[in-house]
Amino acid sequence: MSIQLKSTPLDDGFRMPAEHEPHAGIWMAWPERADNWRYGGKPAQNVFINVAKAISKNTKVTMVVGSGQYENARAQLPEDIQLIEMSTDDSWMRDIGPSYVVNNKGIRRGVDWEFNAWGGLVDGLYFPWDKDDAVAQKVCEVLTDDSYRAPIILEGGSIHVDGEGTLYTTEECLLHPSRNPELSKDEIEQVLKQYLSIEKVIWLPQGLYNDETNGHVDNLMHIVAPGEVVLTWCDDVSDPQYAISRKARDILTAETDAKGRQIIVHKLPMPGPLYITEEEARGVDICDGMVRESGERLAGSYANYLISNNHIIFPLLDEKTDQQAETILAKLYPGYQLSGVDAREILLGGGNIHCITQQIPAV
Repeated sequence: MSIQLKSTPLDDGFRMPAEHEPHAGIWMAWPERADNWRYGGKPAQNVFINVAKAISKNTKVTMVVGSGQYENARAQLPEDIQLIEMSTDDSWMRDIGPSYVVNNKGIRRGVDWEFNAWGGLVDGLYFPWDKDDAVAQKVCEVLTDDSYRAPIILEGGSIHVDGEGTLYTTEECLLHPSRNPELSKDEIEQVLKQYLSIEKVIWLPQGLYNDETNGHVDNLMHIVAPGEVVLTWCDDVSDPQYAISRKARDILTAETDAKGRQIIVHKLPMPGPLYITEEEARGVDICDGMVRESGERLAGSYANYLISNNHIIFPLLDEKTDQQAETILAKLYPGYQLSGVDAREILLGGGNIHCITQQIPAV
């Protein structure tokens, strides 16, 4: 049995662990939304299967799927991947699933953020989003973990934590008028401190160029270890990403983390720039919120990878830079297994491997 608590994780002695800490499982959600995923999600489903297979080498994978696609998903997924019927509006488990917190007594609990499809009625990507907003609590109930309903609109991909008191995010997303316009920057920080038990927030101005999530931090950078991050880097002066990445680096290198460490910044090459092709755009149903037109720039990033149980699952996006990205990740994670997955179909839907996965910490 699982209950929704009225206290806060900070009051109860819980903290959000870093992604590189041990996992009991990874949750994903099956793609089928025809106005986001081309051809009814069929090409994307193949890639989600490949991502799930890669993760399952080291970590148990649970896939949630709507009733209409249950038999199709079960027929295509390996037997060792657990399938659970659950309603969703789309398939971004990072943003709709719970952010987990743990204590030192071996107990874990979920943090259930309010979700409004990346912008609500201001600039949200679809309406309604009530099924997605209900997912986090359902996951906690399936796992019989108690949860906290946080009083703030937030997506899991908009934050990174190092497990030792530091949280990274972007002003572009958390201070966007479509999220929590009634709250000041300081008030948002207080909520993050209460619900994740972090001590310091490092604010970067912007996320990746043309990221329709209003600049999620997980598409710009990743935490390698406490005091050490990897950042999407662009060397083309004429590219809008050039200035964004440099500003982020300048802030990161000038900052110290919650433990007073100077932050080490490693560079990951930016793929592309990549654009939606005419053929790819043709397969997507018309939508009010999401731009899936030929020539639209895609927010491609190698930083959008998943760490799970000494295993890096990263996107393959551009044959000109894939090998370079893999070499850098192998150097940053010695002794880790590396699995590259051709992830363009996920990118066409607006995100990547980190966005479609949510870890459940081992306790």
